[in-house]
Amino acid sequence: MTTEGQSNPNEAAPINDTDGHGATAEHASLKYSLLGPSLTKAGQDSVDQSKVSEIIYNASKGSKFFNREEVKDKILTAKIDQILAKKHHLETLDLSRELRDADYLIVQLELSRDLTQHIVHIDCDAFYAAVEQLDRPELEDLPFAVGGGVLTTCNYVARKYGCRSGMAGFVAKKLCPDLVMLPLNFDKYNAKAAEVREVLAEYDPRFESASIDEAYLNITEYCSGHNMDPAEAVEKMRREIHERTHITVSAGIAANAKLAKICSNMNKPNGQFVLPRERDAIMTFMRDLPCRKVNGVGRVLERELASVGVKTCGDIYAQRQYLSRLFGEKAYYFLMQCYLGLGRTNVQPAEDYERKSVGTESTFRDMSDPTQLREKLRSTAEELEKDMRRAECKGRTLCLKVKLHTYEVLTRQVTPPKAVHLADDLYNYSLPMLAKLEQEIPGMKLRLMGLRCTHLVSTKKPDTLAFFGLKPRRSTSGDSLEQQRKPADANGDDSGEWEQWPEEMLLDGHADPPEEPEEEEEADGSSSPFRRHGKEILPNPTPKKDEIAPMDPEKDEEWWDCPICSRPQVADERQFNEHIDLCLSRQTIRETIKVHQQEAAPFAQQQQQPLSSGKGTPEMKKAKQDNSKKRGRPAAAPDPKQKRLCFG
Repeated sequence: MTTEGQSNPNEAAPINDTDGHGATAEHASLKYSLLGPSLTKAGQDSVDQSKVSEIIYNASKGSKFFNREEVKDKILTAKIDQILAKKHHLETLDLSRELRDADYLIVQLELSRDLTQHIVHIDCDAFYAAVEQLDRPELEDLPFAVGGGVLTTCNYVARKYGCRSGMAGFVAKKLCPDLVMLPLNFDKYNAKAAEVREVLAEYDPRFESASIDEAYLNITEYCSGHNMDPAEAVEKMRREIHERTHITVSAGIAANAKLAKICSNMNKPNGQFVLPRERDAIMTFMRDLPCRKVNGVGRVLERELASVGVKTCGDIYAQRQYLSRLFGEKAYYFLMQCYLGLGRTNVQPAEDYERKSVGTESTFRDMSDPTQLREKLRSTAEELEKDMRRAECKGRTLCLKVKLHTYEVLTRQVTPPKAVHLADDLYNYSLPMLAKLEQEIPGMKLRLMGLRCTHLVSTKKPDTLAFFGLKPRRSTSGDSLEQQRKPADANGDDSGEWEQWPEEMLLDGHADPPEEPEEEEEADGSSSPFRRHGKEILPNPTPKKDEIAPMDPEKDEEWWDCPICSRPQVADERQFNEHIDLCLSRQTIRETIKVHQQEAAPFAQQQQQPLSSGKGTPEMKKAKQDNSKKRGRPAAAPDPKQKRLCFG
């Protein structure tokens, strides 16, 4: 089975060739890098990528952005030389042990293969452009893009000219002089995304939003309950989305999320691709798949792998004895999973994931005035406070990120004496870091500033009803809209090139083309038009009861009896397990209190006897008086209310 998509990127920009404009071979890799992270976007199959790279190269040559990219390319080239030298040395050694370890790992990974689930990845086609086209249907056959200084997305007509998301506006104009540029309207996009999610909730109420325009679903239960084939169910879903929203979506259907993500890009736009849930079919599919097609493999890792002879996922097996030594254990494990076509099968609402950090950043014109920098820091702190309140957490570590006018990125962090989330605290603790940078770099000019909190502490109020075994409170729809979560995957499985607000926001014709978002980094979205947008995650809409179970709409809600407390609980496996854990915790508390009461019973009986009765030795009376002094209160009878304290 072969894949449908772009030609080999190394053919678009040969690394060992010399171009016709006098650029040396060392710039060939830079030209390929300048094509950007969205090179694999759909709709560019017939584009001459060498021509596109030439235009970007000539348009940006001599700019600060170009100089910084050139430095990064030289650093990567030097790193690749070290990798090649290390591999040459390893080839002289006996690596039979590494080979056995790799084969053993393959066997272990095979045991984790799950072929029982139907995982679907839904991706809206050119989402921002599709929404804009609803209001301006006359643009259907014309090349147009959405964005200002940078394209956030463009329609498929413009993509035939080589235009793609993350590209500078004036570069896109050179590729397509007739390109129509439209301003962004985030309210419109969010409203349309909500309509799409309402349909998704009918097929999987616990679907996982990956960004504003894509989501993962597990339709195994839906297909079983409706006696439908997965392809048939997804076709029905896509048709309903088009009927309700008037936009098209593409889908990938596979045994896990990683494969589904790859498959959703196979038949774009307005198509779907099914990868059979069979090991042989999956292995054949991955064998010829370029590494760059896998989510988590960007421009840097692609070049590093190509240098050691790994261009497709099938090539990983032949080099398996070297990968651990060359790229480290984490990358080695990830690559072996790619070779086998393994991925996660758990799909859950994004808000169920544990959040690792909360941050915000913004890009602006070069700024050096200390007063303006402090005003920008203050506004950034205020925006971060809003995000922290929505996430209901505080941070124990505060990080400051700045980008110099030379595109060099610097980060500093501090550990405040307390967890912080208020704008005043965020500003006061980050200001010394900014001041120190100003001392280290006289005349410092910034073009980006951001703050991020890590090591989060939850500020959510505990649900006392849930702790005591009662049915937990249902959060209101208004409260749920304030909760925003973002999934994070260790292998970067969810860090794909989605429709997003780009890192740079500049006017057309600026001397320095905007830098594209870094592939390894994700930023939280916000309502501000100068901050990254498109990855905000809202809780899933609640489908109607008849939509969840249409075959038996009048069936009452099912309840399970807890084996510990015998109270009825909602028939949800995850919530039921959590309740049992709480019951066990309460049982421990009961036993502790019971032991404490047994130990304190003799002393309580003695306290109830009056001292004038003459009962008790003088030593006991003295001990009572000393104990009362130590506790800081006079000796008195126990509070009668305390006797009525009990658990369950």
